Amino acid sequence: MQTYIALLRGINVSGHKKIKMPELKAMFEELGFTNVRTYIQSGNVVFESETSEDLESKISAKIQEQFGFEVSVICRTSAEMKQVIARNPFEKMVGFEPEKLYITFLQQTPSAEKLEALQAFTFEPEMYTVSGKEIYVYCFNGYGNTKLENAFFEKKLKVAATTRNWRTVNKLIEMSQPETTAN
Repeated sequence: MQTYIALLRGINVSGHKKIKMPELKAMFEELGFTNVRTYIQSGNVVFESETSEDLESKISAKIQEQFGFEVSVICRTSAEMKQVIARNPFEKMVGFEPEKLYITFLQQTPSAEKLEALQAFTFEPEMYTVSGKEIYVYCFNGYGNTKLENAFFEKKLKVAATTRNWRTVNKLIEMSQPETTAN
C-alpha cells in the first residue's frame, strides 16, 4: 500500500467549486482508497492506494461525476513530497523566511522548449526555480501580490498546476507518515 497526496486545483475559492471535506473524503473512499484524511478546505487529501494507475484522472472524473465540475488533480507519493522539501533551493538563502515560500506543483514535466522560454520572465524581487515537476516560488511581497501564480505558469508551460505554501507542504508530509494513520 502506497501513501499519496492529492492536490486539487481551485476548489472552495471565493465560493466557486465548493466541495465539503467530509464529502470529498467519502468520495475518495468510494474510489477504493483507504486511510483518507483531508487538510484544510483547499483540496489536500492524503490517502493510501494499492495501485498508482491513473490516480489523477480517476479522481478528476469522479469529482466531475459527483460534483458536476472539472478539477485538475495532481498526485505525489509521500516520498516524492519529502524530496520537494529536500530540494528547497532557497533554504540556505540569507534571510530565508519560510512563510514567503510557495510550491507550484505541475501535473507533468514541462517541455524543454517551454522551460527555456520561461527563463525570459523575471518579476524582481520575486524569485522562482523549476525543479522537475515543481516550481519553488519565493514571494517577498506575498503570494497575493505576485505575478508568479498558477495561471502564469499554466499559460507559459501548458501544464496544469496548483500551488501550496511551505507550511501546508510540510503538514501534508507529516500527515502522510505512518504514525498519523487513522485507527
